[in-house]
Amino acid sequence: MNFFQPACQSGPFEQKQFGLCDDQNTTPAYVDTEHPEKWVATVENPAGQPVIFTAIDKCVIQDAELPSQGRCDGMLTAPNLLYLVELKDQKSDWQPRAIAQLISTIELLATHHDLQSFRHKKAFACNKRHKVFVPLDSEFKLRFFRKYGFRIDLQATVLLVSST
Repeated sequence: MNFFQPACQSGPFEQKQFGLCDDQNTTPAYVDTEHPEKWVATVENPAGQPVIFTAIDKCVIQDAELPSQGRCDGMLTAPNLLYLVELKDQKSDWQPRAIAQLISTIELLATHHDLQSFRHKKAFACNKRHKVFVPLDSEFKLRFFRKYGFRIDLQATVLLVSST
């Protein structure tokens, strides 16, 4: 399983701000630069660094593959930076499922790739209906980081750190 296959990638995107969208149908998630009303997550890229978006659900992993295994919608990569993103459009009870999908993707990714070269690794659960930051217990965040090597946040803004 290749999480870096060019057929599932788009970009690089160097805009200071762009959106991640999921039409919640049979198509993979994608980047949009022109229609903020469609964005489930807003990517803030203050350094304007080139970033690649990879569609994981419905591209790297097709619906029929690993049917009982959760997977997140997409991945943003730049030198030293790997962010996993799960996109939701739900009013309630979305957090546990989003976190489970991110964990499952992290485990699959780590099984198939060496992630040592990525200094900044983060998992984002983003919900169009809950744009503001949703606090996570600091103990949970620490356990998550220690177990998976990724920081985790529940918010609809993905801030890219400078990868240099």
